[in-house]
Amino acid sequence: MTNSQVWFRGVRSSKFRHVYGVPFKRERCYDNIKITRNAHDSNFCAVNPKFVAIVTEVAGGGAFLVLPLDNTGRLDFNASRVTGHKGPVLDIKWNPFNDNIIASCSDDCTVKLWHIPDGGLSMHLTDWLVELHGHKRRVAYIEWHPTAENILLSAGFDYLIFVWDVGKGEAVKVIDCHSDVIYCMSFNRDGSLLATTCKDKKLRVIEPRRGIVLSEGVCHSGTKASKCTFLGSQGKVLTTGFSRYSDRQYAVWDQHDLTKPLACETIDSSSGVVFPYYDYDTNIVYLAGKGDGNIRYYEVVDEAPYVHFLNQFLSGNPQRGLGFMPKRGVNTASCEVFRFYKLHTSRGLCEPISMIVPRKSDCFQEDLYPDTAAPLPALTAKDWLSGMNAPPLLISMKTGVTISTHKPRTNNKDAPALQPQDANNRKKFAFLSRETTPDYRPLGTWQPPHDNHANDIEQIQVNEKSQKTNANQNTKFHQLQRMFGKQTGDAEPVPLYKQINQGDVFSTEHELRLAFNRQGEELRIVKRQLQNSQQRVRELEQLVAALQARLQRDGS
Repeated sequence: MTNSQVWFRGVRSSKFRHVYGVPFKRERCYDNIKITRNAHDSNFCAVNPKFVAIVTEVAGGGAFLVLPLDNTGRLDFNASRVTGHKGPVLDIKWNPFNDNIIASCSDDCTVKLWHIPDGGLSMHLTDWLVELHGHKRRVAYIEWHPTAENILLSAGFDYLIFVWDVGKGEAVKVIDCHSDVIYCMSFNRDGSLLATTCKDKKLRVIEPRRGIVLSEGVCHSGTKASKCTFLGSQGKVLTTGFSRYSDRQYAVWDQHDLTKPLACETIDSSSGVVFPYYDYDTNIVYLAGKGDGNIRYYEVVDEAPYVHFLNQFLSGNPQRGLGFMPKRGVNTASCEVFRFYKLHTSRGLCEPISMIVPRKSDCFQEDLYPDTAAPLPALTAKDWLSGMNAPPLLISMKTGVTISTHKPRTNNKDAPALQPQDANNRKKFAFLSRETTPDYRPLGTWQPPHDNHANDIEQIQVNEKSQKTNANQNTKFHQLQRMFGKQTGDAEPVPLYKQINQGDVFSTEHELRLAFNRQGEELRIVKRQLQNSQQRVRELEQLVAALQARLQRDGS
């Protein structure tokens, strides 16, 4: 045996052996964000190829921030937020089949769905698409079904898991098999099974449509929270938790037999809860602890010991939460296989971190990018609830990949709960983009012609309306019209909604938005003054009534 054979005898060959993490530069991060300080064990961050959403700290109620991916740098302190919850937001998740829909759960015992326009929010969003009521205590976690459309699961502190059909806005199943607080939920690849961890220290594999526990067992003996995730289509589950001596550990289980783990390893002795993130395409699982500055990653195989340590990304800044980009949103040109969005604990900063495989060639690396899950559902909610299962639809990362989706909200009688509350906005924009020619003269001065001259009516009306006086031309309305409308002899203006859809950038759009925001603020101030005046009138009426009663008593 040669010296080289002895030297490399214990080294395992893997194409992901030298994966390394690269944090983005400061100007490509999201700065000046008041990240929530809630102690709940959640990621507080959700990402898709269009937006990044971050739960923020507010004085009352709950809110989260939604930013377009390219809106990096220092954030405006008064940036628009989603502010419809009455309690702190505990978890947020993007719809895997519609990049404009996000779900959120809160301390106010509700789950809400929101529609985010393509350009981001121009003002605070308070109108939700769907509001789901059913939990009696605060809702801790939510999870979208990976292959069926409009199926959402929510776990609350009432020990219940609700299966929602958000298209109809109703619960189709309530899973009541937990005896304590639920710590985590995870679907398998096709969404036919659900794994959960609980405060009673048990790992359960559940059939979510019937609510039947297929197998259960004690996973970690520690008292702190444990997390779980399915490992591909291998029929295995990985859990992270604490030992009885408060050491952090991970374990691999067979989903059919949870009496004892297939493998169990100690990570370290820190106190932060470890979150697992599994990549189905590369079979790499990333373990990141809350409050840690490092991210460990392992390769999952079919043979014992099932999990092989690869390396770790080291950082001196601890993390409060981590969001991750779906595989269809990574950069294949730089051999990026995973991307985290790290929320810093000490600074109001969201920092993207790219996990990169070092390759010299600039060509597309087919072995790194197999076909990944497409943003299209494989099943409808009705099909899945009837008992059908299907693997996710796949798309190529090289050709035909849909980086982001755009599904405008349209009228659909089959899904009344998802009807937009402002469906006539597009008509409003179309109306505002048309030039009008008002006539301010008294109605009595205009004499309509006889009915037998119907062909000349329109011409007479046009001629009369076109005869504007100089005073009318100098009104504020006409000044705005000359600013944003067309001049005489110009071509027919393109409606504003078509301009937005074409992606053109117009300075007038920005000015209109500022004017609209100013008018909205003025309306709010006037409403507040009106309410105060009404309250003052009621107080004075009560005072007058009290004085009259006192006078009557004194006179008697």
